[in-house]
Amino acid sequence: MTRDSTGIKAAEDSLGMLDKYCSQEEYKGWDPYDGLNSKVFKRLPLLKKCDLARLAWIQLFKRNPFNFRKLFLVPKGYNPKGIGLLLSGYCNLFRRQALNGKIQPGSGQELLQIIHNLADRLISLRSDKCRHGSAWGYNFDWQARRLFLFPKGTPTVVVTSFCTSALFDAYEVTGCEEYLSVALSTADFVMNDLQRTKKENGFLFSYSPMNGNNTVYNASLLGTKLLSQCYHYTKNDSYLAAARESAVACTEDQNDDGSWFYGELLVQQWIDSFHTGYNLEALVIYQQLTGDTSFSGSIDKGFDFYLSNFFLPDGTPKYYHNKTYPVDIHSPAQLIVALCRSGKLEQHLELADRVLNWTIRHMQDPSGYFYYQKHRLYTNKISYMRWSNAFMFNALSLYLLHSSEK
Repeated sequence: MTRDSTGIKAAEDSLGMLDKYCSQEEYKGWDPYDGLNSKVFKRLPLLKKCDLARLAWIQLFKRNPFNFRKLFLVPKGYNPKGIGLLLSGYCNLFRRQALNGKIQPGSGQELLQIIHNLADRLISLRSDKCRHGSAWGYNFDWQARRLFLFPKGTPTVVVTSFCTSALFDAYEVTGCEEYLSVALSTADFVMNDLQRTKKENGFLFSYSPMNGNNTVYNASLLGTKLLSQCYHYTKNDSYLAAARESAVACTEDQNDDGSWFYGELLVQQWIDSFHTGYNLEALVIYQQLTGDTSFSGSIDKGFDFYLSNFFLPDGTPKYYHNKTYPVDIHSPAQLIVALCRSGKLEQHLELADRVLNWTIRHMQDPSGYFYYQKHRLYTNKISYMRWSNAFMFNALSLYLLHSSEK
């Protein structure tokens, strides 16, 4: 499959519009789950202390296509995961310029300045709630489905993994030792602060240091990914051993058809597109950085299921393996990331281009940002900096980077 310059031009134009939008917003924004940041809600003591009320309030904002955030005084903010994704994206753009011979001595300073600014911002957003190393959480209180409250700033392995990857990217581009040092310190958080749930073979990392959130496969595999990245730089065998134990447990719970449920509890028995993509990306990166090919069969089986079940012939990205709607912007973004990270983009370029073109046509606003979700009868067009824009920024930048590497 040869690359279509028209597809590359469409991606460049789309990313240019998105870049302009994000920079104008100064990389701050709202989030699907930020309802508890409402200054109105915080003044209602009877509601804010009730689990069900917190969950209902978040869902009111998350599911509603009308944005009530200004009315209920929800401020835009810096989301660490969003900043990390944007930082990785700008590093991809810098690498692309270098590959294309456009970075000369004294040039590329504008991109480098953005990279330094975002990396410094990311470091400043570290959580003060972890006992070891560096870690990050969300910039809002989050009430989980299982009536489990994550207070603002609670460090999680998911957020920390994205932020760590971004700082490694920034280090590789800038050579700044502080970025490397902070990124490597996240291994202390994963190794010492996260709980481990023993399985017949291996264990699952918990989502956060808090009790009762230790059943999510993508969270554990993001811990595997983080430790394998740190192992790549340090050759610390304890990182490799823990990363492998998590991978063993998660692959042994992989379904026979190559899919994964979101988690092992009965209330987590759904199969969705982007979390499947997370699992595959994490296993691929583990394999690439450690040389351990023990899980290649799981990766191949997982990709077969992923590519066969989550994308329609016209490029529509499905949310679930057995249900299309709502089309969520995470789904096409993670497809591009998973294909690029695994070296499979060229092999599946026709699919990637169909999905990317569909997404640009149907889910990018004329002002540059990307919509959150497309439902059967309506589209939720609220702009979310982390969930929508940062994810697509990273995906588009990776697509363009890999177009320059071939």
